[in-house]
Amino acid sequence: MVDVETIEFEASDGWKLVGDVYRGPSPKRAILISAGTGFPRRFYKRAANYLAEQGAIVLTYDYREIGDSTSGDISKSQVQYTDWGRYDLNAAVEELDKVSDGLPIMHVAHSVGGHFIGVATNHTKIKKHANIAVGVGYWGAHKMLYWPLEMFFWWIMGTFSLARWNYIKSIGGWRGAPLPKNVFTTWRRWSSKSSYFKDELNDFMQPQHYDEVIAPFKSWVFTDDPIATVKATKSLMEVYPNASSEISICHPQDIGVNTIGHDGAFRVGRDALWQQWWDWFVLEE
Repeated sequence: MVDVETIEFEASDGWKLVGDVYRGPSPKRAILISAGTGFPRRFYKRAANYLAEQGAIVLTYDYREIGDSTSGDISKSQVQYTDWGRYDLNAAVEELDKVSDGLPIMHVAHSVGGHFIGVATNHTKIKKHANIAVGVGYWGAHKMLYWPLEMFFWWIMGTFSLARWNYIKSIGGWRGAPLPKNVFTTWRRWSSKSSYFKDELNDFMQPQHYDEVIAPFKSWVFTDDPIATVKATKSLMEVYPNASSEISICHPQDIGVNTIGHDGAFRVGRDALWQQWWDWFVLEE
């Protein structure tokens, strides 16, 4: 039986964040789930519940301006993409450490959730990272059939939405939550560069600690994911030069489903995949 509690906690700059704590029986691990861009925390509830059932305390949370962690008028928001790591991930690690009474902290990172570990000052509290569909957003590292949709999102729909509303509205094929202007424009800038944000580590990304991250990573790459390809995943891991890293390539049929794609790892019927994450978290190095 899993107990679920909605909580509110505060980032170091005072922003109020909302999360859900899943408490399973006889917990031996604490697991933080960090979302992809535009995904509210409740998208991850099935995986969180499953991991809690195995014996964990799990925290899901909404980044600032997403889900229940919104401030009001998003058209006036000054939130930066990196704030999700520098403040929100940082605060979530502290909160999980508190509510789990110091259990070993593991991290399930979906998409952009694996990008900002290096801007969190308390990254050393995380013992292992499971990166799920995590890779650079650079279009050239993605599957070619996906390029037209990306170009439409970045330069047509996105440009129109910013001009009309000053934020990215959930229209024109964008199924995620509304995004603040600065989040979108930074994402778009990075996605147009083969270097992604590596060439910004000494300016825009400061202060950062990417070369200090040493907790091991295991990345799950899905063969039908057009975004987080093997190439994109390896490119992203270059920003964590001192952390060990391995890749697990998964075909949908390997876990008995027809599709996984970029976000399907957290949908109904992916229990076999969630078990793999759990097995890795409890494996003693």
